[in-house]
Amino acid sequence: MTTTSDRRSEPPASPASQGVSQSVFDGSPLRVVLLVDVYDGAQQQFLEAYEGLCNQVASVPGHVSDQLCQSIENPSQWLITSEWESAPPFLTWVNSEDHVRMVEPLHNCVRDTRSLRFHIVRETGGPAVEAASGRRRLQASPRIGDGVIRHALTFTVKPGSEDMVAKILADYASPEPQVDATTRLCRTSLFMHGNRVVRAIEVRGDLLAALRHVARQPEVRAVEEAINPYLEQDRDLDDPESARLFFTRAALPAVHHVTAGQENGDAERRAYYYPAREGCGMRLAELLAQQDAAAADDAHGPVLRSTVFHRDDVVVRLVDVRAGSDAGSGAVLGLTDRGRAAELTALLDEGALGAMGSAPEQGAHTSPVTAAPMRLVTDRRAPGA
Repeated sequence: MTTTSDRRSEPPASPASQGVSQSVFDGSPLRVVLLVDVYDGAQQQFLEAYEGLCNQVASVPGHVSDQLCQSIENPSQWLITSEWESAPPFLTWVNSEDHVRMVEPLHNCVRDTRSLRFHIVRETGGPAVEAASGRRRLQASPRIGDGVIRHALTFTVKPGSEDMVAKILADYASPEPQVDATTRLCRTSLFMHGNRVVRAIEVRGDLLAALRHVARQPEVRAVEEAINPYLEQDRDLDDPESARLFFTRAALPAVHHVTAGQENGDAERRAYYYPAREGCGMRLAELLAQQDAAAADDAHGPVLRSTVFHRDDVVVRLVDVRAGSDAGSGAVLGLTDRGRAAELTALLDEGALGAMGSAPEQGAHTSPVTAAPMRLVTDRRAPGA
């Protein structure tokens, strides 16, 4: 058996930061695994619904192939695997309204799903690999994480209700952090900019189990019910379909995380909102990720950790900086290379930029690009996190 371990991927334009523990931007092919639990007796209905989706999915940019498999032990368990040219086109599609509408036929026959996404690091030889020899780029080396999974949710509230919503979201009892023997809530940070709410969570263990655990907690459920009248998108958490649609649209995945590897008990957590032009969100997130990787390599710089979240045209950076760091510095705002300022500026929404004003000049590395600092509502750490 021939492996491709000696077929090195094309080298990136610059060496990857050792501090990058999560990124969708290295150009590697993506393998997506979807575990599906089908209602008893609905197997044929599920198969027909899947076959109806095949041509639609095949036409999505970046899609390479997929397979549908049924368990040899339990006919209610199915597995869908798909390959994509890289992670960005998949994420653009899976977070789109087109995807929400496309998978609707599956809802009536599926009890539960679980989606897993993997960059391809190495692969065995074969016709597909040989055909792509010299052009197929694999992740050069495994990433070393810190055991923490990062995710965020974002939604908008009715203009004029911002202060009331902030009060509701700040005044609640923290849920029990221990989910089960292997999963624990670590930290929840909630920010607002205008009428947009961003809730970022950090979890050790199983993210899906943690999200379900939080949703069941009475104190959290009370808060969710209290803000319902103020949401721009109506929802009914007692209706599984309504709740599923809301949280599907609210998901704000982490696409890049970098750490400088330095602990600092006085670190300040900040968040910045970057409104992207239509269709430019992913490229904007990629530029910010590149800048954060460079900033984390500076042992004396202000950035200790940074996570970039992206969905559609919404890009948010959650950044831990040294206490007292200059809020106008390029590294804090997400731009360490002035040469890329023009490209990043071109990706931002001009209307939102005008509303946010201009960043002050703070020296040679100050960014001329304005990022919107978000208002901190609450930042809670679980004991021992």
